[in-house]
Amino acid sequence: MSDTNNYQISLLTAMNSKLAKSENMLKNICNISEDAYIYVDYEDKKMHVLGNWSYFFDIEADSLVSLGQIVDLACDDYLEGLHHILNLEKTGETKASFEFKLRDKQLNILSRVNILYDEAKFPLWKIISFSDVTKYTNQNEELQYMAYYDTLTGLYNRNYFVMSLNEMVEKARINNTVVSVLFIDVDDFRKVNDGMGMIEGDEVVQSIGFGFKALMDDNVLVSHFNSDVFCIAVYDPMGRRSVDSIIEQIRTVMSKPFKLVNGKEATLTVSIGVAEYPESTSNYLELINLAEIVMLKAKNKGKNNVQYYDRPIIDEFISNIEIEKKMEKALKEQSFFMNYQPQYDTATGKLRGVEALVRWRSDEGKTVSPETFIPIAEKNGAILTLGDWIIEECISDFSKWNEKHIGMDDFLISINVSSIQFKNKSFVKYLISMIQKYNISPTNIELEITESVFIDNMEEIIHKMRILKDFGIRFSMDDFGTGFSSLSYLRDLPIDTLKIDKSFVDDVVTDGSTRTIAESIIDLSKKLGFDTIAEGVEHEVQYSLLKNIGCENIQGFYLGKPMSFEDIDNLLSERD
Repeated sequence: MSDTNNYQISLLTAMNSKLAKSENMLKNICNISEDAYIYVDYEDKKMHVLGNWSYFFDIEADSLVSLGQIVDLACDDYLEGLHHILNLEKTGETKASFEFKLRDKQLNILSRVNILYDEAKFPLWKIISFSDVTKYTNQNEELQYMAYYDTLTGLYNRNYFVMSLNEMVEKARINNTVVSVLFIDVDDFRKVNDGMGMIEGDEVVQSIGFGFKALMDDNVLVSHFNSDVFCIAVYDPMGRRSVDSIIEQIRTVMSKPFKLVNGKEATLTVSIGVAEYPESTSNYLELINLAEIVMLKAKNKGKNNVQYYDRPIIDEFISNIEIEKKMEKALKEQSFFMNYQPQYDTATGKLRGVEALVRWRSDEGKTVSPETFIPIAEKNGAILTLGDWIIEECISDFSKWNEKHIGMDDFLISINVSSIQFKNKSFVKYLISMIQKYNISPTNIELEITESVFIDNMEEIIHKMRILKDFGIRFSMDDFGTGFSSLSYLRDLPIDTLKIDKSFVDDVVTDGSTRTIAESIIDLSKKLGFDTIAEGVEHEVQYSLLKNIGCENIQGFYLGKPMSFEDIDNLLSERD
């Protein structure tokens, strides 16, 4: 054999050895990999299987026909896409990828294909890889679920609702139809959390959500916004998905007690606000806001109500918002001031004391009625700051009168206290600290409270009253007879005075039934050891009648309008 032939043989041997090593290295890499591979050689018409094949498929892939078997293993939803990618050479594409799911093994598999063509565009070889992406797919699905769904109820969450409502409104604009939004708030839900616990509260919300889920269809979107708030959007409401029908279905869900795992039951109601596109607004975000605003109106009407969009409600809401902003400024700039209305003893004609009445001077110089700003202050919490200011201002004013005038031992300054203010944990401590700061006797202070203060926790309120009563402070029941008056609880209250409401005084002369009620209140007060004050007395005939039927004290324009600190000071000087 010639040297040339020996050289060629040696060269071929070396090349074959190098190729064998490369092939062996490639196989080892594939076998170590967690993926599976198919190498298709179109020239030799052979298929080679590499890597972690058995992890994915329980078939032998030894021919081109076996690719069809892989398609058969996939879930039905993926058959067309998988068939396309495994036969990619039919399209002339060089690479592609597709994710599919196996029927039996419940694996999510990402398949990638690469093909090499010759100059004539015939395939030379094809590599198909299979990777297990189940973990990542599940994570993505979980993230997608969290992005669209509320984890507590399984309903759509706020973000998805807002996005879908936008699409609904746009579709309604094109099709010239209606979209209704129902804003639903569970009444007194705080009592469930406080009385049963937050876990039980979540269970109740889940039960409500389960009931509301039955309302969903292609044109009805139900979502859980947060805590005790749900929102429903209805595209083209009609028939069973009309607003009235959906409200009736909501009532049915809420009509039965919700049974909890621990055996307890919760019976609840909801307040609902309804706004519609395009009548209420053309903006999808405003649609939600308007539905919420009118829902608040439904709640203020006594709860368990439905309120439809009405422009005056929105105007009132906007006005209240403006008052809130001005009130915040007024508190900082001390634009509030006190007036005092005198109270007189009908038997002696002497000045019994005064009722403190807060006033607000606006930037325009006008006096704003407390009937306007007090309810707003109670809703937004400003009543706590305002109430503290009132207490200190009144006690400070009284201390000045007390230093200047004689005979003030039995003089009373009556201070109205909001139920929210009285329930505040720091109220008792603050009041006592103000009395001590200005060095006055607590017996000169009379707190006026209304019956609403007892609604939530009567025992706790009475306990606070007894603490202050033992300290020397008096209590007056304001607006008696207009609330949830009950003779059974009245005997247990540590009060000193019953105040006859102006609504009785207005008709006490002309209406016999009203006069009978007034007489009964006065007689009841005497038997229970209470004083009586009639407020809103504006005419002499009212004064005379009330005096004759035994009312001990009178307050009203007939004897004196609300006065400034200086006017009361002059009145006390005349008394001296």
